[in-house]
Amino acid sequence: MEQSDNKSIGGDAIASLNLAVRAQDDEKETPPPDGGYGWLCVAACFTVNCFSWGIVASYGIYLSHYLSNQVYPEASSFDYAFVGGFNFSMAMLAAPFVTILTREYGIRLAMIAGVIMESGGFVAASFSKRIWQLYLTQGLLVGLGVGFVYIPSIAVLSQWFDKKRSLANGVSAAGSGIGGAVFSWATEAMINQIGLHWALRVTGIIIFFAILTAALVIRDRNQHIRPPQRALDIKLLRRYDVLLLLSWAFVSMLGYITVLFSLSDFALSIGLSHAQATNIVGFLNVGTAVGRPIIGIWSDRYSRIDVAGLLTLLCGLCCFTFWLPATSYGLTVFFALIIGAILGVFWLTIGPLCVEVAGLKELQSLLSLSWISIILPTTFSEVIGLQLRRSGSSREYLFPQIFAGLSYMVASVFLFELRRIKRREHQQN
Repeated sequence: MEQSDNKSIGGDAIASLNLAVRAQDDEKETPPPDGGYGWLCVAACFTVNCFSWGIVASYGIYLSHYLSNQVYPEASSFDYAFVGGFNFSMAMLAAPFVTILTREYGIRLAMIAGVIMESGGFVAASFSKRIWQLYLTQGLLVGLGVGFVYIPSIAVLSQWFDKKRSLANGVSAAGSGIGGAVFSWATEAMINQIGLHWALRVTGIIIFFAILTAALVIRDRNQHIRPPQRALDIKLLRRYDVLLLLSWAFVSMLGYITVLFSLSDFALSIGLSHAQATNIVGFLNVGTAVGRPIIGIWSDRYSRIDVAGLLTLLCGLCCFTFWLPATSYGLTVFFALIIGAILGVFWLTIGPLCVEVAGLKELQSLLSLSWISIILPTTFSEVIGLQLRRSGSSREYLFPQIFAGLSYMVASVFLFELRRIKRREHQQN
């Protein structure tokens, strides 16, 4: 009898041990399938980028229109700069809340709320009579909407892909370039044909149906990976490699916003027509659409940190080599195409870089910190750029050009240091 009891106790212990082992196995990350339904998610994320960041990237058309036509007589150039900056900063400011919402209720609810805010912001902006109303609509509401649709989607592709992770993110990120190109030319055409107010309304309606479709298609793999999805993971901030990544994000965004929003008005400042200024913004986005998938392929083939660091440095060099001496339409178009391909290196690489630094499980937590880190630069970069502009000078944008170039070059230093740290860790292991 005693022997039977011992066997029973021993059997229970073995069973408990087996359950514990199984639980530990379940906690291990399920390898990404590198395809399958993931390609539909690529299409959905492409659509999200096209109708969120793509449309935001075309704000330069609205900016040049607002500046040259005095649509709101009480507004200054800084007001319009803040409206565009809010498209980015409000999206990033919403990141902690969106991260929690996604953790509790899944990505679809957040994205549907986002499309209502983004499309509603454009429609409401069409009825604005005062500049403060434009702040609330085309600035704050559109920015929050972009955050609610983009933040939940950015981590999805890294969950579906491993060896093709950067390629998938590159194809997805190309959506912002295609959207930016299409809406740059379309916005100018709509303003000329049907007026500013209806241009805003039509844009809002298109956004609603496009992103709603994407929200219904997209699917994450959180049930397999079970990421913690912390809105503000303080313990990550104690890591040197994380601080380097966040510093790169902060400083590079100073250059990114300055180039993106200044290029259209820069074209007008050197004597180009409104149509040519619109073409400049369009060509910049064409460069983005072509360049980002290629960069994704390079990143998968070579080191993702190396590629991001080199491209960040190249952005700075291009500002000094091509933008600084640009006084003609031809050279400005050339600069727009080249810089467009590499300008948004942050948006293309941030997801894969977060995985490289912190691992797949901590991806969403580190992404949340990344969004928080760029709130200030996305809000104030264009304001700084306009403050540096020398109105009435023959080289009105000289100092904004220098500011953008230096921002990218300084930012590249942080990634090269991150590369050194990761190589040392690899050698030690």
